[in-house]
Amino acid sequence: MARRPLNSAERALLEHLLSAEAEFDGAAELRAQLDRTEVVGPWAPGSVSVDLRVDEPGRHTGPSRLAPVGAAVLDGDGEYIGELLLWTDDDGRTLSALEYAWVTDDMPTVLPPIEHVRLV
Repeated sequence: MARRPLNSAERALLEHLLSAEAEFDGAAELRAQLDRTEVVGPWAPGSVSVDLRVDEPGRHTGPSRLAPVGAAVLDGDGEYIGELLLWTDDDGRTLSALEYAWVTDDMPTVLPPIEHVRLV
């Protein structure tokens, strides 16, 4: 798969995960990268979890770690069906992946709408 810009759902979820509500050390720096972030590819065929690359000269993403923010994904009835996880490079300064982990029987085929996402 060729690199591509973030789609509107990916951008909206990343903005939500990095919002002022989820303020943590380094969040502002990660927020500032969104205009330079592109999708490198999905984690697996059909997956909505994606690896990210920030177009920043001289900056290379190394091993990943979880950012200190997460979000529960709820269905239309308010039942927990998964979570969104934000991955950064090892020093926490560069976006590297957006993961949708699910607890349902079937892998999700689309990212959840913002109104079904609760920051935790």
